[in-house]
This record gives sequence, C-alpha cells and structure tokens, in this order.
Amino acid sequence: MSDRAASDPQRAGETLDPGQAQARFRADAEALAAPLPPLMAEAEHLASTMLLGEHGRRRPGTGEEFWQYRPAMPSDEARLIDWRRSARSDSHFIREKEWQAAQTVVIWVDQARSMDFASKGHMPKGDRARVLAMAVAILLLRAGERVGLTGSHVPPRRGELQLLRLAAELLGQGEGHGDYGAPQITGMLPKSRALFISDFMGPLEPLEAALTAAADRGVRGALLQVLDPEEEAFPFDGRTVFESMGGGLRHETLQAGALRDRYLERLAERKARLADLARLTGWQVDCHHTGESAQAALLWLFGALEKVR
Repeated sequence: MSDRAASDPQRAGETLDPGQAQARFRADAEALAAPLPPLMAEAEHLASTMLLGEHGRRRPGTGEEFWQYRPAMPSDEARLIDWRRSARSDSHFIREKEWQAAQTVVIWVDQARSMDFASKGHMPKGDRARVLAMAVAILLLRAGERVGLTGSHVPPRRGELQLLRLAAELLGQGEGHGDYGAPQITGMLPKSRALFISDFMGPLEPLEAALTAAADRGVRGALLQVLDPEEEAFPFDGRTVFESMGGGLRHETLQAGALRDRYLERLAERKARLADLARLTGWQVDCHHTGESAQAALLWLFGALEKVR
C-alpha cells in the first residue's frame, strides 16, 4: 500500500462523503496495523502507565489557551499584568498562556545484530529498544508533537496514523546486516529533537560524527544505551567462546574470569566517552538494562527530551 493510499481516504477520481471518508480511513488504518506483532501492544501498555492526558504537558509559552496566573516579577513588563485579576489582591499577577507549538522529534533505533543478544530470562536488547521507542512515540504523538524516524522512510508527522507507520517500520524490520549499527542523521530538521537507542557497543566514531552533525543543525536529544545484565556483570569463567551475534568476531579463552576486570574497565571507559559526547553536544545520556523496569527507562526518556527543548 502506498503512503498516499494509507493517509488519504479520498483516492484519485473518487468523491466520498464524510461518513465514507471516515470508514475508508479506518479501514486503511486497520489494514496497516494488522500485521504488527505483540511488541506494539506492549508499547501501548507501557505508554498507558504514564499517559499525559489532554493537559498533561502544560507549560507557559506562545498560544491562545489560558494556563495559569503567576505573581509578577520585577523583570516583567507592565503590559503583561492582568489588571482585573490584580485588582482583587494586593499583588500584581501575570496571565500566562499555554505553550502550543508542536515540536519535531526523530528517532533512531539500532537494528544491528548485536541488539539481538539476550541472556537467559531476558528479552533481546532490540525488542526492549523498539518497545521504548514506540512508547515514547505514543506519548509524543498524543501530546500533539510531530514524530518520525531518521532516514527517509517515515518523515515526521502528527496523528494516530503516524503511529502505525512508525510501528510498521520499526517492528517490521528484519535483522540488521552488520554486527553494530551507526546512527543516521538524514531526516533531522534544524532545531528539532532526536532520540538514539542502541547498545553503543560498536565503534563510537560514527556516533560522534552524527552528534556533531546534529549539533551543527541545532538538534539536541537523548542517548539511551540498552545493555543485557550479562554485558554489565560479565559472569563468565573458565573455558568460554565469545562470538558476535553476526559471527564476524570470535574469541576463545580458557580463563574467561581473568578478562573480567579488563572488560569492566573498558565498558566504564565507553560509558564515560558517551557521557563526554553527550555533554559536548548538549544531549542527555543514560544506560538501561533489560532486567530493569521499562517504565523507569520511559520516564527518563520523556524527561530527557523535555530537558533539551
């Protein structure tokens, strides 16, 4: 189905009344959603734990809707004072309006083979990354923001149908071709926000280049490193064969335990490098383990995107 066919209920050469148009739109949406896997339902459930409601993200700014009164500050101009409200008190008050400008957020989720890793009892890193990305998209879209994916397949748009496009692209993608992924920067609009979700276990030079390019466009955002608990703890000992998910790297040792300190040191150095890159480019960064609550990660992600507004 073409993008136009999915988004425009009035096909070329057709004239539909409002009822027919609504029915066609609903049928298109249901057809698009039909093949989506259970991860979409999990993302919906996760987002429902912190859905914001109609006024859940209110803040002062440019708009038409009244938000709240606040006491006037010495730096406020006299023209901003609401004299009718102030007449009922000994203080002056400012009438604030609600921020209503829609923002643009683009998301990149690492689809490389390293994200397929999962230790016993935990979901694959890639599944957790996709669930979190979709949950963030649900919250942002239902708050009126424009959300899309980096690249050119799903440009930023608003509305419930966009959520289905995002899900079809994210959850319908197959396995990545390489062991490690590199962020894409195409599709990033100037002054927009971005979210990168990956294990960031591959070379960091592509990430550094992407963050530098994003900073040059005035784009800021959040990095979420998703790791499996075994990748954090390194519980291996004795004879062990380490092999990358794509089979491109392989190392066998008889004393895996002897590698633990060196591995943990290098992991700490990688996290420190991620923190430095985020600090230099004005991004937020955090690490999430698949053995932890997905809700906690979602709360951090949403808060991080708010901070970089």
